[in-house]
Amino acid sequence: MQLKKNPKANLNKNRNLYFVIGLTFVLGITWGAVEYKSYDRQLNFDGVNMLEDDEEDIPITEQLKTPPPPPPPPPPAPEVIEIVEDEEEVEETVIESTESDEEMIIEDIVVEDDFEDIDVPFAVIEDVPIFPGCERVAKSERRTCFQDQMNKHIRKNFRYPDIAQEMGIQGRVYVNFIISKDGSITNIRMRGPDKNLENEAARIIGRLPKMTPGKQRGTAVNARFTLPIKFRIS
Repeated sequence: MQLKKNPKANLNKNRNLYFVIGLTFVLGITWGAVEYKSYDRQLNFDGVNMLEDDEEDIPITEQLKTPPPPPPPPPPAPEVIEIVEDEEEVEETVIESTESDEEMIIEDIVVEDDFEDIDVPFAVIEDVPIFPGCERVAKSERRTCFQDQMNKHIRKNFRYPDIAQEMGIQGRVYVNFIISKDGSITNIRMRGPDKNLENEAARIIGRLPKMTPGKQRGTAVNARFTLPIKFRIS
């Protein structure tokens, strides 16, 4: 005897529908698992701290109603200018010049060089004093001639003091003197290591001959000269 199947009991009839429903259900569960987020719950037993900085004060502004501006003042009335005819004659004031007709005469001012009380250093004087024996020497060579004649005079009159030589005193004495306007030797001053050496230097300079005075701008002047005299025991 062959069994007959009930058409209503055929499970393969709606298999595709069941497959789609099952697949949709599985996909929904899978998507929910992926998108599901879990949060750790933390309990704060100390309470909730409210930060004052989190609160933002919102100022309350009130719109003030400004009154309308006052109306502008009315324009001033124009002034009435009356034109008055000038009937009176105005006298003109004449300003006369206060300058006189006299001529001002300006005389030439003459500046005189006064070298009477000035001691001109030998190094800058225009015309050096002329040592006897240098009269015929050219003007440009008189300075050198003066120094050469001065050295000859010192060597000729030099004498070492005996007491200074016995005591072994030696050194350099600086002598400063003036060749005055009349050619004489004046105002002799010395500075050295010993009084005996200073006196000997003064004696040598005091024996200088009278010279032709030096000139500055053509005028005879006092010429100041300084030289060292060296005392050395050989």
